Amino acid sequence: MFEEELKEYHLFITHNGPGDEEYITFFQRLLEAPDFEWKDHGVPGLNKDEELEEQIQPAQIVVVLSGLYNRHQELVKKQIEIARKLDKPLLLIRPYGLEEVPVELDKLASGVVGWNRVCIVEHIEEILED
Repeated sequence: MFEEELKEYHLFITHNGPGDEEYITFFQRLLEAPDFEWKDHGVPGLNKDEELEEQIQPAQIVVVLSGLYNRHQELVKKQIEIARKLDKPLLLIRPYGLEEVPVELDKLASGVVGWNRVCIVEHIEEILED
């Protein structure tokens, strides 16, 4: 029996720079997801407008870590603005361990999810099926 080839999802995960704890934790969650092939086009540390646009362009969906928004608002706002300009759907991830998300982000999101990797994968697949 042949194994079905998995579809690869192209993501841009919001970031502020190398070594951010929330970014690393989220990245690990996705790596642990079985049967989910993905590529993050984000490059932490490359945060000029042109660099961000080059990173977001190939992504099918932008994953917004709302905990980073609380700490690095200007940078995450810039990433979201570019994503919206490029007509990319936004999946909002709640701050780790919390239920509340910033209202201004909730209005823009195609979906909101916590840190359960199964839920994250399902939301990404659902958003991109439409």
